[in-house]
Amino acid sequence: MTVNLEVAEGVGTLRLDRPPMNALDVATQDRLKELAEEAGRRDDVRAVVVYGGEKVFAAGADIKEMQDMDHTAMVLRARALQESFTAVARIPKPVVAAVTGYALGGGCELALCADFRIAAENAKLGQPEILLGLIPGAGGTQRLSRLIGPSKAKDLIFTGRMVKADEALTLGLVDRVVPAEEVYAQAHAWAAKLAQGPAIALRAAKESIDTGLETDIETGLAVERNWFAGLFATADREIGMRSFVEEGPGKAKFL
Repeated sequence: MTVNLEVAEGVGTLRLDRPPMNALDVATQDRLKELAEEAGRRDDVRAVVVYGGEKVFAAGADIKEMQDMDHTAMVLRARALQESFTAVARIPKPVVAAVTGYALGGGCELALCADFRIAAENAKLGQPEILLGLIPGAGGTQRLSRLIGPSKAKDLIFTGRMVKADEALTLGLVDRVVPAEEVYAQAHAWAAKLAQGPAIALRAAKESIDTGLETDIETGLAVERNWFAGLFATADREIGMRSFVEEGPGKAKFL
């Protein structure tokens, strides 16, 4: 399989496995969607790491496969392409991308679907589609501009240039830069810590933030308000408040 889901300590690792560069062909896209939806459903998965291995995250789409597609074929495929990445973005649990080596084109777009990005010191990220006479088609024009702002996104998309990890950190494209050999361990530790948190409240926080970024503030506030009130019906809220009163903050053990 080109993508695998491995579960340990409440963390599901979505592992790309299509050597040598994890090119994201149609089969890989479809498998990614399938496993992202599975990770979202499974009770034993409380947080997710997206990982391409020690050497490369994903170098982009399978250009040889795309070269054989005409306009009609891509019209029929484009929605499924976007939906495979959106399935990762909509996992209702914390998601961290562990980025090693190249994360270009579709690889960068996949990293953008995570809530948090940890990159290796040798990582290189970018949206080089313009060099093929194209634009990003798996969410890059939308997610990148929301993450780093429109002018910085236009710089990367218009030029197609790659950025090294230090510049990616400055731009806000990644959130942490660590030695290459520590990328997965740190990503897994981040996810494992959140896996011990209140699952429904984490889901509520993620949905409130993401929905708010996609709509006007009044709608965003309504989503927040409804989730906030709804959490008062959960066992985790009872556990958290009881622990706070009896033991102080940060000591609750959630279900």
